[in-house]
Parts: sequence; structure tokens; C-alpha cells
Amino acid sequence: MQIQLKAYNLKLKHTFTISRESHDIQPSLIACLTLNGKTGYGEATSNPYYNITVESMTAEINAISTEIENFNFTTPEVFHAFLVEKGLTNFAICALDLAAHDLYGKLEGKSLYNIWGTTLETYPTTNYTIGIASIDKMVAKMKEMPWPIYKIKLGTNDDVNIVKALRKESNAVFRIDANCAWTTDETIKNAPLLKELGVEFLEQPLKADDWEGMKKVMKHCVLPVIADESCIVENDVEACGNHFSGINIKLTKCGGLTPALRMIKKGKAMGVKVMVGCMTESTVGISAIAQLIPQLDYVDMDGALLLKEDIANGVIIKEDANVIFPTLGGSGVTLK
Repeated sequence: MQIQLKAYNLKLKHTFTISRESHDIQPSLIACLTLNGKTGYGEATSNPYYNITVESMTAEINAISTEIENFNFTTPEVFHAFLVEKGLTNFAICALDLAAHDLYGKLEGKSLYNIWGTTLETYPTTNYTIGIASIDKMVAKMKEMPWPIYKIKLGTNDDVNIVKALRKESNAVFRIDANCAWTTDETIKNAPLLKELGVEFLEQPLKADDWEGMKKVMKHCVLPVIADESCIVENDVEACGNHFSGINIKLTKCGGLTPALRMIKKGKAMGVKVMVGCMTESTVGISAIAQLIPQLDYVDMDGALLLKEDIANGVIIKEDANVIFPTLGGSGVTLK
């Protein structure tokens, strides 16, 4: 099996701001695995919150590149176990695991959702994310991209008034993501006001480790609350299931599709809502997420829509939010 790594700086359409950071460019690593004339592609983006850079992931993978090339590839699950055994970070594992799944599907001549026994009869609509900015800029972003569901990033001193202003401009469903910026009391106080403004749910209002605060939120909050920063890896699902209404799984954080599939199964068994979210990433990563959507209650896979220029072909999200799936096997990815 041949391996190749490609580094990209993905340029964004607009400065993207959440409660803790802003950026105009998103560094991203693309892993390419080739076997028997087929190439699978996977992606993982840098993330300052978790001290992950493209350079650090590249160094990790290069350190075991000979072992990867000599690996007897059979299934993505076996390959994933090998990568975990080698001690790579979940971000580096994600890039390789996504590539392995794409490769496996292409070798089998089947899309991943088909291999997993699901169909495209019904699936959730992705939201489109509006980052923190002035109200005028947030409104302009909404008008530039009319969409049925918006995820609105908050974490300012005037969050409810921001939503009031945006509601005047759109009848879309709103989802609120405070990225750990609120207190327990703020969350409970804001929730009924936001519910009146057509907000569907809140995502990660409190700090990731504030379990006591979340007990109080779950008891008094009038809106469902979805875990994000609190739900990183498989072992987090059980705790989150007891403190949140649902979980948001990120492939880069958990280590790819292999653990994500297990997290989805566990979340459903616990009776919580299951969502998969994206980073600001290219169609390489988004096409992998899309293979999961028949299994999900919610999905956030707008990462490539936020880019000025994409680097890959694969799943297409149309202007009406409908999804066109590629006929190529695996995740259906090719690089431009």
C-alpha cells in the first residue's frame, strides 16, 4: 500500500469566528492511500484548541510510513486498530482512517453507506454555520447563503439580541452553539428566550468538564442540549448520555469513521439524539461524514461550503440543501 501526504491551506470565504478563536485560512492534511490501482483520500485539519498542526500530524504519520506501506490491508477496522496501537493522535488517525474507508469502498465498488447496510431514503438536512461577527455581517452571510437551518455561533455579551436581530431576517430553523462560553445560569436564562425565537437546540453551552453545571441545565433548561467539546472519544458517550440530550461526534476528534460508527450505535442505545459535525474542511472530509447521514438525527457538514475554493470532488450539497452522492465507491472522493 502506497501512502502520500498533501498539505493545504484552505482559504475561507469570510473570517470565521467562534467564542475562542478566529481564522481566515484553515490548514489541512490530506492522506492518500493507494492499493491495486485505487486511491482513498482522508482529511484532518489543524486545531489550536487541541494543539494539532499539519506539521505535527505529518511527522507522526511519516514516522510509521514504512510500516503503513508494508501493512497487509484487509479492512478499515483492522487498519484503525493498527494505528491506535502505534499511538498516533486521533487527528492523524482520522486522516488515515477516512482514506482507508474510501479506499476499501472503491476496491469493493460500493459506497460506504451501502456497505454499512443503510439507504438514502431519508436523512437529515445539514445546517449552515454563521460565525460570530457584527449583526450586519451575520445578516449579510445569511442573505448570501439562504438556508433552511442555520447554526449560529454565540459567546458574546449580547447573544439573545443577536438572535432577535437575525430572526427578523429569516424564518429558518436556528441552532445555537456557544462553544463553552456560557455559565449554567446564563444557559437556563437564555433558553426560554431563544426557544421563543425558534431555536431548535443548544450546543455545548458550558465548559467541557462542567458536569455539575450540566446536571442543573438538564433539570431546568427548556431546550435540548447537545454535547460537543464534552464528547470527544468513545468513552465520553456514556457520560454525555447522562448529562445531555444528544451528542455531536467529530471524526477528527474521535479518530475517524471506525470509532464514530461505534459512538453512533452507543448513543442510539442510550436513547440520545446523534449528530455528526464537521470542521472547516474540504469535500474530502465532508464526503466521509455524508456517508453516515442515514444513521443520524442531525448533521453539520457545511465545512466545504465555507471555503473560497475547494480542493476535491465528492458529495455535492446543492443550493436547496439537498445532497448529491457520487457513484464512485467509498466516500467517492477525487482530488481536483
